[in-house]
Amino acid sequence: MSADLRPVPTDDPNLDLGFGSVVARESRKRLLNRDGTFNVRREGLPFLEALSAYHYFLTISWPKFLGYVAATYVILNALFAFAFVACGAGALTGFANEAMMERFSRAFFFSVHTLATIGYGNIVPVTFAANALVALESLVGLLGFAIIAGIMFARFARPRAEIAFSDVAVIAPYRGKTALMFRIVNKKRNEIVEMEAKVLLARRKRGGQITDREFIPLKLERDRVVFFPLAWTIVHPIDAGSPLNTCSPEELQALDAELLVLLNGFDETFSQTVHTRSSYKVDEIVWGAKFRNMFNPSDPDGTISVDIRKLHEFDPVA
Repeated sequence: MSADLRPVPTDDPNLDLGFGSVVARESRKRLLNRDGTFNVRREGLPFLEALSAYHYFLTISWPKFLGYVAATYVILNALFAFAFVACGAGALTGFANEAMMERFSRAFFFSVHTLATIGYGNIVPVTFAANALVALESLVGLLGFAIIAGIMFARFARPRAEIAFSDVAVIAPYRGKTALMFRIVNKKRNEIVEMEAKVLLARRKRGGQITDREFIPLKLERDRVVFFPLAWTIVHPIDAGSPLNTCSPEELQALDAELLVLLNGFDETFSQTVHTRSSYKVDEIVWGAKFRNMFNPSDPDGTISVDIRKLHEFDPVA
């Protein structure tokens, strides 16, 4: 029996990978985005529960996180400045003889001093309302800086696998046969050991309903490396036992095929397990190509280097 027609057991609960039958059946998008996120939207939770602000601020990029912090800082001081102005002409020292915009400017920088507990002393609250507002703003400042410091510490302390995937996977001749290959490289200087790779082929079932999907593990030439200091080309030999045997790009496109990739390793710096994931759709697989060599000639002292800029480069195979 040819590999592409071999039966795939349908009663194995591990074959859906946790997506569930509904997601596997109904989804018309890729199951796994290139950045490892899933195309599933959660609805029905109360707004505050669905917001998950702590998780959101842990996972967004540093520029976006710092942008939120800066914007919140400015907006919060502006709101307190409006409140001080609203307290009247006698709320702060120097208010009485100033125009409205000058009052707002004075109140804004007084708010900055209060929120950050700087306390220069050239502006002081006078009325009871202004003093009450100072007490409130001091509390907001203490809690706010504690929350921001906690999130920043968590962002620094959280281990992440900064693994770069090649933009495309290639199918090309390999050691007398054909193989599917893609490359990964560790972008950090930290050492990851016991790196393990799993690759699965997700596709619509041949001869079944358009909503039937199957997940088939691909046998890798090597699914684990003890050390991962440089780059790793992950190879799936396409032999008689491969589900990709005799498959054409058009057939895989018709079956809505997708390669799901999961990497697990142990980060020595944090002494914790890290993981990352990605996927390749059919239009991200190049037939008849091979990757360019990433390794540079060794230095005079014998040190080997890898040019990460060549991670995505490939050449056609005649």
